[in-house]
Amino acid sequence: MSTNNVGPRPLDGLTVVSLEHAIAAPFCTRQLADLGARVIKVERPGSGDFARGYDTRTLGLSSHFVWTNRSKESLALDVKADGADEILQALLAKADILVQNLAPGAAQRMGLSFDDLHSRFPKLIVCDISGYGEGGPYEQKKAYDLLIQSEAGFLSVTGGPGETEMAKAGNSIADIAAGMYAYTGILSALLLREKTGFGTRVEVSMLESLVEWMGYPMYYAYEDAAPPQRAGAAHASIYPYGPFPTGDGGTVMLGLQNEREWALFCERVLLQSEIATDSRFDANFNRSANRVALRALIVESFSTLTVTEVLARLDGAGIANASVNDMKGVWDHPQLKARQRWTQIDSPAGPLPALLPPGVNAAYQPRMDAVPALGQHTQSILEELGFKQQSAVLGLG
Repeated sequence: MSTNNVGPRPLDGLTVVSLEHAIAAPFCTRQLADLGARVIKVERPGSGDFARGYDTRTLGLSSHFVWTNRSKESLALDVKADGADEILQALLAKADILVQNLAPGAAQRMGLSFDDLHSRFPKLIVCDISGYGEGGPYEQKKAYDLLIQSEAGFLSVTGGPGETEMAKAGNSIADIAAGMYAYTGILSALLLREKTGFGTRVEVSMLESLVEWMGYPMYYAYEDAAPPQRAGAAHASIYPYGPFPTGDGGTVMLGLQNEREWALFCERVLLQSEIATDSRFDANFNRSANRVALRALIVESFSTLTVTEVLARLDGAGIANASVNDMKGVWDHPQLKARQRWTQIDSPAGPLPALLPPGVNAAYQPRMDAVPALGQHTQSILEELGFKQQSAVLGLG
């Protein structure tokens, strides 16, 4: 990464207060911190964000927490204690953005709804993240990532081909979707504030975020048409597109998108040009319908080749392909190393590697500061706000 991009960051000078836990809201606010915003993370004294306790895989720290909480300040505050509201109001008086993903109705009961705050802090942007959104019969339901994957239909199209072989995404896809829509919604609200002078409310639900991402399978099944079938790591409607074994026991991932690529694949990869015009395989819908027979031909062709040899043929033919990496393979990925996409951040457990944010802007460097210890910044924030005797009263330590 260039060392010359030392200009101001887009969100330098803005302050975010976040009552957040788990993934969706912390992932959103970490993106804001990457762009320079000051993020003050309000955490429960003693335990903090419950994602801190998910595991101990990263030098004793939670992998989820390390991923979503760099460059933040941790304020340990019992929001139900006497005097806590005064501190929160003092924080919000200096803030540009409030983000919360508390239990349904909790923020409103605390007087932290947009309607409650707007008259006092007219420039404040309020972002509320929830599982199912405000109103409706599901408003009060608990929402975790897997449950949203289920409600949004994601599990119905993900997994193996059997009736019961559903599989969840291997990462928190519903949380990530909601976090990114919250992030872009806040950026839009900041642009709107420049035009109107007023803050607005951004409301994001995990369900709606993931349903938006389900657009292709939903339209595929429009008006009660048959939905896409579970196809494992293959594609439900494009073929060949997915993993294929090689003769050395490895696996290659490949994908074809059009008839030109299909002809090249037959000629230069399978070395069987005649297959291209076989009536079973001469259009994508025919290849998909006859994928069992076509897979057998491809597997037979690859059975005498190594992964390296198959990838070389695919590259030579201009056919999209990929290695099937595990996590070690990603940490060691040559493309990420060549582009210098790794940097180092501090944490309570010591230095850790971190991926620089996607979306490189040559004008500035993203903020890549430490993952905070629980309550690390409590005293300094309280003193900044003029509360020098409150920590003992609130049990902040």
